[in-house]
Amino acid sequence: MRTIELREYEQSEAVALSIAERDALRTAIPSLRIAPAAGSHDAYVLTPSSVVGAFELGDLSIRIRPKLSIRRVLYLAAQAMNIVDFRDEPFGFDESATPQNILAPAFIAAAQRAFSRGLMHGYRSVEDTLTTVRGRIDFAEQVRRRFDIPLPVEVRYDDFTEDVLINRLVKAAARRLAGLRIEEARWRRGLGRIDATLANVSLIQVPDHQLPTVEFDRLNEHYRDVVELSRLILRHTALDAARGDLRASGFMMNMNVVFQEYVTRALRQELGLSSRTFRADDGRAAAYLDVNDRIMLKPDFTWWQDGRCVFAGDAKYKITEDGKGTNADLYQALAYATALDLSGALLVYAEGKRSGFKVKNTNKRIEIGTVVLNGTNEELQLSMRKLAKRARSLQAESLQRRLLPAR
Repeated sequence: MRTIELREYEQSEAVALSIAERDALRTAIPSLRIAPAAGSHDAYVLTPSSVVGAFELGDLSIRIRPKLSIRRVLYLAAQAMNIVDFRDEPFGFDESATPQNILAPAFIAAAQRAFSRGLMHGYRSVEDTLTTVRGRIDFAEQVRRRFDIPLPVEVRYDDFTEDVLINRLVKAAARRLAGLRIEEARWRRGLGRIDATLANVSLIQVPDHQLPTVEFDRLNEHYRDVVELSRLILRHTALDAARGDLRASGFMMNMNVVFQEYVTRALRQELGLSSRTFRADDGRAAAYLDVNDRIMLKPDFTWWQDGRCVFAGDAKYKITEDGKGTNADLYQALAYATALDLSGALLVYAEGKRSGFKVKNTNKRIEIGTVVLNGTNEELQLSMRKLAKRARSLQAESLQRRLLPAR
């Protein structure tokens, strides 16, 4: 298998690609810029953007390394989904490994811990057609389907089974990982054992944007690690995606999305707010810029009290070396503050200097904060506490402005 090594936002040297590979890559990773190499008709220069990970296309393997350490990337992705902290796993891993080869042993270890207490069972409502009565007869369905025929009988009953959501998620994640390139045979065997253990569990297709959530209690708490890892795996893997005659699979993460989700969840936790009060961008408009409600504004995170927005901001996976941000980002933040009638807005950058600006001829200000992505986990958390403090300040100012009498 040929392997092409790339790095986030860095241009590659000329690499040979067939026309089928080129076209399939453009479809599979739209953010990957593919430009013809000078003086060649079958070589290309590849420039990744914020999408990182490993992707296989036929006999071609593409690896896009993040600028951060892979440990930090997985930590951010895990924290963004409020799941397992990789620091607590009882093993280390090679920083040059692909994400799936890091997640496989973690996933297998978590499954072994969960299964050591036996498979989870639960009651599942079943509607069936039987020749004997089980549970309760569904008279409405019996009349609709059979009319005056006594057998078979339409019935509805509760079945105590291991084929429940919590096991279905684990099985789906095991199959996804097994379909990727797992380098060590012991991890491949481990994934096979998980699949065999869940032989009586249905294999479900889980869209990455519609991951089901699981409520944990004292009965299923021991499943938490493996279920949350399963959700992380299902969120970022793509398997058996047909690209013409080439089979494609991979584990890819969009760092823009990971950073935005991490900042939103971390701020929510530091502020001690619920997801209903401190909301992430869900695609709906938080406000409109114009009086005719045609220009939607969708901040990455908003804070709501009594049905009104009291704070808004965006997370930018960018560097602001001079603390000024970019004009486009500043205009966007000002639009949030204006349309939502706030004292200001917060821009959170991935790296750089912190600063703040008062806008001329208004009583609004734009705050610029940064996250210590390359530091220790403690430094990262400290930077989020500082950002939460600035968020509280902006929220308090917005509330105070609304209490003041109009001039």
